Amino acid sequence: MPKASRKPVLLKLSGESFSGQSGFGLDPDRLTSVARELARASRRGIRLGVVVGGGNFIRGAAFTQKTRVVDWATADYMGMISTVLNAIGLQEALEREGRAARVLSAIHVRQVCEPYIRRRALRHLEKGRVVIFAGGTGNPFFTTDTAAALRAVEIGAGILLKATKVDGVYDRDPNKFRQARKFSRLTYAEAISRHLDIMDQTAFTVCREHKIPLRIFNLFHLAAALTGKPVGTMISA
Repeated sequence: MPKASRKPVLLKLSGESFSGQSGFGLDPDRLTSVARELARASRRGIRLGVVVGGGNFIRGAAFTQKTRVVDWATADYMGMISTVLNAIGLQEALEREGRAARVLSAIHVRQVCEPYIRRRALRHLEKGRVVIFAGGTGNPFFTTDTAAALRAVEIGAGILLKATKVDGVYDRDPNKFRQARKFSRLTYAEAISRHLDIMDQTAFTVCREHKIPLRIFNLFHLAAALTGKPVGTMISA
């Protein structure tokens, strides 16, 4: 990891990270695979926070546009509940790998997880537990990318790792253009000037203002990213 390796690492995992080939729900093999890599990182002494998405169950804005039945705010709350499902599943998988984990949720579901309290999160990290942040920001109209940026700042993370379906940041969509060029490193200013679609603007602004390095990489390179190898694209000040 970079010089700030003694600081916690914040990992953002999309809901799709847990769904496997089906694209929906929780795939046991994928869940186990992700948990195994996180457990290995935790055993190496990395203090690890994880923000999970819920897109494998529902995406708020997309669900509203598709159904025209549930309004955007309500659909976003449904999405937040979906992140709790993923977080609980990941917690169980981590414990099966022999690592202590705690779920802290921005929306209260006290029967199954703890409410998000910053000091409690820091204490769990100090004790070597993997902290899984659920419930997004606790507010509609904000993505889990924004939640990841906020939690990274709150826990004093040295880096924000974002696992995606592609292996970094390109100058154009690599799925549509064979000649798309991948960037190995970018500054925040370069990413803005090139109008690159990296994450939502609120999340990106939080990272830039607080000078948190951001690495975008493919989920299948998770082990390498957690050990600090130069996979994907690094964006920094």
